[in-house]
Amino acid sequence: MVGEGAPGAGDDVEGVGVVTAARVDVGAVGPGRILALALPTLGVLIAEPIYLLFDLAVVGRLGALALAGLAVGGLVLAQASTQLTFLSYGTTARAARRHGAGDERGAVAEGVQATWLAVVVGALILLVVQVFAVPLTSAIAGGGEIADEALVWVRIALFGVPLILISMAGNGWLRGVQETRRPLLYVVAGLAVSGVLCPVLVHGLLGAPRMELPGSAVANLAGQVVTAALFLNALVRRRVSLAPHWAVMRAQLVLGRDLIVRSLAFQACFVSAAAVASRFGAASVAAHQLVLQLWTFLALALDSLAIAAQTLVGAALGAGDARGARGLARRVTQWSEMFALVLAVCFAAGGSVIPQLFTDDPAVLDRTHVAWWFFVCLIPVAGIVFALDGVLLGAGDAAYLRNTTMGAALIGFLPAIWLSLAFDWGIAGIWSGLVGFMALRLVAVVARALSGRWARVGAEIPRTLT
Repeated sequence: MVGEGAPGAGDDVEGVGVVTAARVDVGAVGPGRILALALPTLGVLIAEPIYLLFDLAVVGRLGALALAGLAVGGLVLAQASTQLTFLSYGTTARAARRHGAGDERGAVAEGVQATWLAVVVGALILLVVQVFAVPLTSAIAGGGEIADEALVWVRIALFGVPLILISMAGNGWLRGVQETRRPLLYVVAGLAVSGVLCPVLVHGLLGAPRMELPGSAVANLAGQVVTAALFLNALVRRRVSLAPHWAVMRAQLVLGRDLIVRSLAFQACFVSAAAVASRFGAASVAAHQLVLQLWTFLALALDSLAIAAQTLVGAALGAGDARGARGLARRVTQWSEMFALVLAVCFAAGGSVIPQLFTDDPAVLDRTHVAWWFFVCLIPVAGIVFALDGVLLGAGDAAYLRNTTMGAALIGFLPAIWLSLAFDWGIAGIWSGLVGFMALRLVAVVARALSGRWARVGAEIPRTLT
């Protein structure tokens, strides 16, 4: 049923193709349809990492201290803004099921309630982290000049947290109703603003004051304002009720609970890794951040197929087609692994050239080359893990992902991280921990996918999965 003010099936809204209100025929979903969802999603997912690499290159010209400050500050912002991943992934799963069942109005309503959660929780996070910014940066950086450099950046960048969460909610509901091109336009518009301002403010170009590292934070914030405003406008234009409804938000929080715990497991690992790298000096933390940023870039690139699977699997289960959902899971995993193998070959070939695009510091480059081959070997593993993560998230199987991610962190990642500090293994020890973490997750998601227990049908995510 098409909601009031929503476009009819097959209509085109603001030049963006929209799929609405029709039950999904998964048997008819071929490579073209999956790629039509995946390619714009790929653009959204890699746009910000590309900008962050650009930001890294701009700040890197200020020297190792500024680069280390950006690494620590960026980590604090990431922990403050990425814990509510259910605002995107959880909202996609819930909206996709309603879309698949023909309830377009209900699918958009999921976005409204997710946006309310983004505003309220984002404001709370901003307040709390501002209060504790000094001990947080000191704990991660170990005090000293790196902590001082990071603190100034963090104070400014934290004002972007509510804006980031609003954009996450917007991405979630739009993916759920299978609109993926419009989020790409919104994200690129914001990053274009940041991309122009970053070198201007950091290095004082075109008559602007030379702000150095704080200029990076100001540029980021300006772009986030633009993107959040565009997502809010898209929601208002659908002409559904904008009133908050606790019942819907509570249901989102049930799914969100498991995704938040899962996200905290990830963040505990990466905070620990950054803290340990900081103890090895500015060059080590800068090198770790450089390779980790490339890893994030690759992870999000692979996630484009996973999110297409999440959207289609959720819609298929909402339409009652469990068999079709399992077929989609197999196809997307195969394609993701082929894509990952190509990427691994490319980064292996560029191992001596790519790091030099971001820094010319000899000490940073030396430590980067140590981590590089761990990074390359992990890419094919990620091809399978991230694809199946998307499938299970689309099914709402968040509790299983929560438990297995926590187990992989406690058994595979954290012991290697802290042993590397105790025995002075350096950056090689840190990346060995990531290898163990990913290997355990691979076993867990493959076993779950083969079991088929995740494929529960219905417009609502079954409670047994959450």
